[in-house]
Amino acid sequence: MKITVVGSSNTDMVVKAKKLPKPGETIMGYSFFTAAGGKGANQAVAAAKAGGEVSFIAKVGNDTFGEQAIQGFLKAGIDTSHVTIDPNHPSGVAQIMVDDVGENCIVVAPGANMHLLPSDIDKSWPIISMADIVLMQLESPMDTISHLLRRSRESDAKFILNPAPAASLPKEIFPSLFLITPNETEAALLTGLEVHSDEQVEAAGKALLDLGVEHVIITRGSKGATLVDAGGCHHIGSFPVEAVDTTAAGDVFNGALCVALASDKRLIKACRFANAAAALSVTKDGAQPSAPSRSEIIHLLERS
Repeated sequence: MKITVVGSSNTDMVVKAKKLPKPGETIMGYSFFTAAGGKGANQAVAAAKAGGEVSFIAKVGNDTFGEQAIQGFLKAGIDTSHVTIDPNHPSGVAQIMVDDVGENCIVVAPGANMHLLPSDIDKSWPIISMADIVLMQLESPMDTISHLLRRSRESDAKFILNPAPAASLPKEIFPSLFLITPNETEAALLTGLEVHSDEQVEAAGKALLDLGVEHVIITRGSKGATLVDAGGCHHIGSFPVEAVDTTAAGDVFNGALCVALASDKRLIKACRFANAAAALSVTKDGAQPSAPSRSEIIHLLERS
């Protein structure tokens, strides 16, 4: 079963400190490292490491960061034939701060990611049309995402949108989606509802169904995830772990979820598989380096 991920590639520059700074405050950190990141790339790598057959559609700059990114994708076993090198714009970068309890704040300079165009989707259509699952995020231009979804009827693939970073979306895209996977903050922005309690999460899920989405999974961090669809509302619990760095936990969830769905697991079981992968990811530093292997995920599932 084939998974195609369309999205962003960044190099993460990570500073760890005892606490996150307030606006206007300067604090001293105690470590710095760089790691491969970007929501699209994170999800592609997470899916590949979880056992998926993955192709990635993205743009990187003609620079060291872009070259290193492509080498990382190849090492993970990802098909990079549709990762384009942009000669005019730099590779994307993200500056990330992480505190001692694993919380983070992130600023992204997207670079070449914002030049992934509808014409790039058309050039890559053969690989998209052959996919079983197509996964996207919102670190690419909205025109490109909308164009991809307008063409979705030409494919039998299941189209999944992780609406992150949080943004308003044109209502015409929702009926093209097999599944949308917002977190609580993103669900609140998309629906205009408060999203905190179980009842509010269910109401937000139903509001997204009313917009035409077939299935909704709202991710809730340490609380797990909630699936809302025509079959009702189901809460899938998380796995208790000691968090070191929550960066990319949502990306790992989405990548692993696609692998489970491509393996014909039902959505509830796929959510449990994805929750296990996300839990393992927060026990390690970095974005792509934190994505667990398939054997690690299965081991956690078997002992829980």
